[in-house]
Amino acid sequence: MEEKLIQRLESAVARLESLSSGFGRGVSLETGDGASLDPSIVAFDDMMEQYLGKVSAAAEKIGGKVLEVTKIVQQALAVQKELLINVKQTQKPDLAGLAEFLKPLNEVITKANALTEGRRSDFFNHLKSAADSLSALAWIAYTGKDCGMSMPIAHVEECWQMAEFYNNKILVEYKTKDPNHVEWAKALKELYLPGLRDYVKSNYPLGPVWSPTGKAVTVASTKASTPSAPAPPPPPPASLFSSETSQASSSGGKEGMAAVFKEINSGKPVTSGLKKVTDDMKTKNRADRVGIVGAAEKETRTNTPSFSKTGPPKLELQMGRKWVVENQIGRKNLVIDDCDAKQSVYVFGCKDSVLQIQGKVNNITVDKCTKMGVVFMDVVAACEVVNCNGVEVQCQGSAPTISVDNTAGCQLYLSKDSLGASITTAKSSEINILVPGSEADGDWGEHALPQQYIHVFKDGHFETTPVSHSGG
Repeated sequence: MEEKLIQRLESAVARLESLSSGFGRGVSLETGDGASLDPSIVAFDDMMEQYLGKVSAAAEKIGGKVLEVTKIVQQALAVQKELLINVKQTQKPDLAGLAEFLKPLNEVITKANALTEGRRSDFFNHLKSAADSLSALAWIAYTGKDCGMSMPIAHVEECWQMAEFYNNKILVEYKTKDPNHVEWAKALKELYLPGLRDYVKSNYPLGPVWSPTGKAVTVASTKASTPSAPAPPPPPPASLFSSETSQASSSGGKEGMAAVFKEINSGKPVTSGLKKVTDDMKTKNRADRVGIVGAAEKETRTNTPSFSKTGPPKLELQMGRKWVVENQIGRKNLVIDDCDAKQSVYVFGCKDSVLQIQGKVNNITVDKCTKMGVVFMDVVAACEVVNCNGVEVQCQGSAPTISVDNTAGCQLYLSKDSLGASITTAKSSEINILVPGSEADGDWGEHALPQQYIHVFKDGHFETTPVSHSGG
């Protein structure tokens, strides 16, 4: 520790000596190596050393995808440092020029977002937390009060709130499982709050300071290209907040799914016609290969008219721990009836189908599904709905936590035992909760969760209340 401090002092002395001799030779802070001697750049290095080092150290212990996305965070911060140096040598650009100037940062953030796409990783919350947090670096795109962005300090805080939804999931999931993941999540938050926020507050509270005599940003000519509308330039850069646009489900599909749920709730022996998972379908009992659909089974499934173009349909238990239900199209008779509390269920890419889970499982995730119905008994940890469109989920037993993220149209049916569930929503619309009536055969009560809020600054802080609509 002492050696490290001595090295830093020696480095600081060398910087001062270099700066002093540099001024004697007429070297400006805006040219050559002088830019890296600017106090704001030195402060940026100090911030990365203090906060980014903790994130990297924790990621090294975890490895895998977490380490991969952490290296992208390091790369993004390194790019931001270069941009800050270049700002001091560049004239303030117009919007098109600003988009060109920030292109290197956009490319790195796009790389982070790409890790969250496709089949959901076991470390999805880590990847999503890191990728969403990088949008905070777009504070450098602030050009004034009329630019359409929050001021730099507020922008950093608001962007971290987007990432914190997933960061908190890590803290909850690994609280008693692995301290390294908890350490990583806490360190990532500290990188932005207080790290980046305090840095911006001290050095760029009103945005970057461009050079009035510096070089101009040159935008590549597009004359030879096919005429098209240019991508919307910052602020903030569009690619920093890329996400799929959800479309509300059609009323016809909703009615069809409601009919299926009504039949399930009628109490009739509807399970008699459901597709059962036989022993030979379970991955642990298959001799050919693990986790891969066999050729004969694949051929049988592909002959059906409801085959998904994204991949073969699956309904199987992998490694004895995870039920995978993928690419099921138009199947309203899917059922898992041999499960236990240590297993998880992952439903991905299904459409116009219904799945029943008859038993207690640890966790249920419904990802990128459309017009999908899921009925389950009990869940130990949580039921998550993410990136979906027009889904219906019914809990017939208990569920401590239910989360809905980036979803348009979701009906949640709760049982009396699950009324105490903690329900979290983010970036979602048309979320309705249906609760049983006070009497056994009473009507269900429907409650729409608010998706609009009013924020009022009062007594030194913002107070947030949901928008209420009067009238029928």
